[in-house]
Amino acid sequence: MTTNTASARYEGLGKEGKGSITTRSGVLSAQPYGFGTRFEGKPGTNPEELIAAAHAACFTMATSFALAGAGHADGTLETSCTVTLDKDGAGFAVTRSALTLTASIPGISQDEFARIAAEAKAGCPISKLLNCEITLEASLDA
Repeated sequence: MTTNTASARYEGLGKEGKGSITTRSGVLSAQPYGFGTRFEGKPGTNPEELIAAAHAACFTMATSFALAGAGHADGTLETSCTVTLDKDGAGFAVTRSALTLTASIPGISQDEFARIAAEAKAGCPISKLLNCEITLEASLDA
């Protein structure tokens, strides 16, 4: 079992409040977040950006390991992820996580690549965590 931790602090309430996020590794150390960073494009991070980063990283690693397991020894994977936050009644909900993968894998067929990427999308731990629509656009560079 592996565990990781992060913490958040919020001073003040509502739109006027200011928050900070810190991770165990120190990659984020009192990184600012709040209403402005979430909805107004102000500097800092927000929960959806962190989810997008986690999903892109997890899916890319899962794809890499699946390709290695299928006998491929070299390649490059680049994934972007867009997480959508929509109004949901009186609150909000993450409704979609859209993965876009571009890969260069010598000697792989389009069909094998598509199958491995789809399996990685379904099997990565962050995909399993999310309760939203997950889409994948996967393209293979020639």
